[in-house]
Amino acid sequence: MSNIFKISRKQAALEGVKDGVPIALGYFAVSFSLGIFAKKVGVDVIQGIINSFLNHASAGEYAVYSMIGAGATYVEMAIMTLVVNARYLLMSTALSQRVHPDTPMIHRIGIGFHVTDELFAISLNKPGYVNPYYCYGAFMISVFGWCAGTAIGIVAGGILPLRIVSAFSVALYGMFLACIMPAARNNRVVAITIICCFILSYLATVLPGISQISGGTRTIILTIVISTVVAILFPYPEESDE
Repeated sequence: MSNIFKISRKQAALEGVKDGVPIALGYFAVSFSLGIFAKKVGVDVIQGIINSFLNHASAGEYAVYSMIGAGATYVEMAIMTLVVNARYLLMSTALSQRVHPDTPMIHRIGIGFHVTDELFAISLNKPGYVNPYYCYGAFMISVFGWCAGTAIGIVAGGILPLRIVSAFSVALYGMFLACIMPAARNNRVVAITIICCFILSYLATVLPGISQISGGTRTIILTIVISTVVAILFPYPEESDE
């Protein structure tokens, strides 16, 4: 592994931590509101922290807490979580194309486990092959913010109005735009693709038929279709091992 990347493991991990700080702050705000919701359905702090560490996705966590509130079975919760978080399978597959062929399987699994929308974006924005230790550093600081926000939200319970706390989640969308804008400025294809994604995502919510499908499934369909078309029309050049 030491010959694959130009920087040391420690340096890569510290760089990941640095890039992950804004993400951790955004995750804290979002998971805080999720923690309040978790408290209302009877989830305690330890359960919330474990769920946040293993299921670090706002839609996935919300689905789990909603199912708990509805008295769903474990099987129903597992299926719902799999469906809602299925897009991460696609992201992991895409990220695997940027992993060096000599990367051990344990690191491939570690990279796949860390994938979220924002961590996926900053990993792809790094030039060259994906460094596992960069991913680990970004993930650890980000998941800390996610777990801390959930725990504090559960403790806070009903002290703050949910509407006020939920407003903080706007920062997460702004942060995600900050992740994709640099690539859009440097590559016209990426910019056009992003605009098409916005337009098609909106149309998918209003057009008959597809609008009746769940939001997670729509995202998966759009991701497959758009990425396939772009990959065929504008194939990404292979990178050398240097």
